[in-house]
Amino acid sequence: MFHEELESLVKHIPTLKRARFWMTFSQEYITHLRVLQNVGMTRIDPVVFEGHKIVPLKFLKAVLPEPSSLGEGYSGTTSIGCQIRGIGKDGNELTYFVYNNCDHAASFAETGAQAISYTTGVPAMLGASMVTRGAWNKPGVFNVEQLDPDPFLAELGFYGLPWIEKVGYPLDFSK
Repeated sequence: MFHEELESLVKHIPTLKRARFWMTFSQEYITHLRVLQNVGMTRIDPVVFEGHKIVPLKFLKAVLPEPSSLGEGYSGTTSIGCQIRGIGKDGNELTYFVYNNCDHAASFAETGAQAISYTTGVPAMLGASMVTRGAWNKPGVFNVEQLDPDPFLAELGFYGLPWIEKVGYPLDFSK
């Protein structure tokens, strides 16, 4: 799956040798997505239907339920994190794992939205707040990896997304 973070990370951290982005979904979700792809409903190029040009993916979005209406039935958690491996100044390998787990039901009870919305909205809100307060104050346009993460992480837990870090934790990079 493409995510633009991969482009910005390798651009702004030129010593980075490998970066991957992945998401996992249930088998049922994958099956549904494959069916939609197989019948052309995920296409982004226009097709002619009854004399009108339509984009299948836009049509699909119009007929699917509004995502916010699905939050009440969600269960389980999201897990978002970064696994990092590198060589320290002493020449020894170092590993670092930082992550957050967010419960769908708890998110819905608090906000009326599931954890995917919560874990998307809270960091964006906090980043905007840091810019307006001057905590992230650089002229121009920057990606988050170009800014100091410490003040961001110091506040993230307060806004409902506590994070866990593990240093020296054995990480599996074989996949």
